[in-house]
Amino acid sequence: MKVVFLQDVKGQGKKGEIKNVSDGYARNFLIPKKLAAEADNKTLNEMKGKKASEEHRIELERQSAADTARRLEEIKVIIKMSAGADSRLYGSVTSKDIAESLKEQTGIEVDKRKIILPEPLKSFGSYKIDVKLYGEITGKINVTVTEK
Repeated sequence: MKVVFLQDVKGQGKKGEIKNVSDGYARNFLIPKKLAAEADNKTLNEMKGKKASEEHRIELERQSAADTARRLEEIKVIIKMSAGADSRLYGSVTSKDIAESLKEQTGIEVDKRKIILPEPLKSFGSYKIDVKLYGEITGKINVTVTEK
């Protein structure tokens, strides 16, 4: 019997996959536990519709990430910090500080975990920092650390 897997089944198939399994296994185990459905026209059309909507959603997210990356290129985030005598900062500027300043100054919300900062910024100056937005799409933020 041909079935469409509705969930991953270890050793049998992954979600959305169409496979031939024995009739008894399908009728007695897979279908009653809602792990699979018989592969008829209705089920196949539903799976095609779900796949198309998922692809559309992914494309919209990718487009949104590309737009955000372009907007980030033009933005300059200014972070004001106090410093000691040798112009070293009291504390440091972390990805959390950058994310909060970006949201406060521009309204663009970026998760702090997506800001790629090898180590916290500990001195004044201008920096170009990468932001991983979606998959392979990466934007850059211009961050300037100035004295209060």
